[in-house]
Amino acid sequence: MATPSKSGLEQHLFRITLSSNSNSVHDLDKVCSDVVKAAEEKLVRVKGPVRMPTKVLSITTRKSPCGQGTNTWDRFEMRVHKRVVDLVGSLDIIKQFPVPIPPTVHVEVTITDL
Repeated sequence: MATPSKSGLEQHLFRITLSSNSNSVHDLDKVCSDVVKAAEEKLVRVKGPVRMPTKVLSITTRKSPCGQGTNTWDRFEMRVHKRVVDLVGSLDIIKQFPVPIPPTVHVEVTITDL
């Protein structure tokens, strides 16, 4: 069971995980700052955004489709950036956050009782 606050509403821990690829890091940082601003306006306790290590996914493949010729290679990589924001507040207050999220940013929310 969640702990009640001074206002009588139950308090929950909301862990918001935001991730994006390397092309849209600016969108990711903008969404993080918007979440923090909205939380501070609603007087919700905020911890973060915490930067998680960047995952680098790489693929090395031959340029030549037939395998003949010189050994030339293409190197492709995708970087995945991740931020974590923790919020402590009631469910009703968190639902009222007016944060626009672009399609390039992936959001995962985990709710835990305190």
